Amino acid sequence: MSVFKNPYFFIPVLLFAGNQVLEKGFGIFVPFVHAYLDDLLAMPVILGITLQIYRWIHPLKENFLFKKEHIFVAFLYVSVVFEGFLPWYSDQYIRDFWDILCYGLGAIIFYFKINR
Repeated sequence: MSVFKNPYFFIPVLLFAGNQVLEKGFGIFVPFVHAYLDDLLAMPVILGITLQIYRWIHPLKENFLFKKEHIFVAFLYVSVVFEGFLPWYSDQYIRDFWDILCYGLGAIIFYFKINR
C-alpha cells in the first residue's frame, strides 16, 4: 500500500497543514497545540514521505520497511538538531525536552501504523 493512502499518514499531514493555516494565515494559536502538535506529527510526516520516496526510487523494493534502527537514528537526528543545535545556535529556537517525547511518540506511531 502506498504510504500516501495510509490514514495514519495523511491525517497527520492534514492536521499539520490545518494547524499551519490557522497559525500563519489567521493568527489563531491554541497554546498546547501550538507547542506540541507539530512535534508529535513531525516523525510520521518526515519518515512517511521518506519511505514513499524510497519506494518510488527503488520500485523493486515496493514492500521496503524501515528497520527500528533507521527510525531511531531519524528520531535522534531530529531531536539533536531541533532541541540541541538550533537552540544553541539561535535565540529563535527554544529547547524543550517535552518536544523530544513528542518526537519519540511520533516515531512509535510511524513504526506501528505507517511502516507496514
